[in-house]
Amino acid sequence: MSMYVLGLAGELRPQGIAVNALWPLTFIETAALRIADAGGEGTRRSRSPAIMADAAHHILSRPAAEFSGNFCLDELLLRRAGVVDFDCYNTVPGTRLEDLTPDLFLCPSQLEELARLRKQQAGPALP
Repeated sequence: MSMYVLGLAGELRPQGIAVNALWPLTFIETAALRIADAGGEGTRRSRSPAIMADAAHHILSRPAAEFSGNFCLDELLLRRAGVVDFDCYNTVPGTRLEDLTPDLFLCPSQLEELARLRKQQAGPALP
């Protein structure tokens, strides 16, 4: 997928068309997941499709000339945009971050940046 994004972004840039990739940090609750997950554990440890919709909206709202050829991770993109409450995206409200099922093929450098942002946005620890 990355070669397609880079190739198409370069090819379509002169026409003012942006090409980006969007990947979920965690499993996303879809009909396919519900069918494959008969016990329901994966569904309970996933996020709703709304997080992908919000991230896609953020990408599509940016000027094509300024934002193209990027590989976006849903939560990282939204945190960079100032979103700090992600509980609303959990299929089971109150699910801890560490209890969500991570998606496959996640980029280590993006995960490191995400960990830094989570720590910064959490604020000071209570005494």
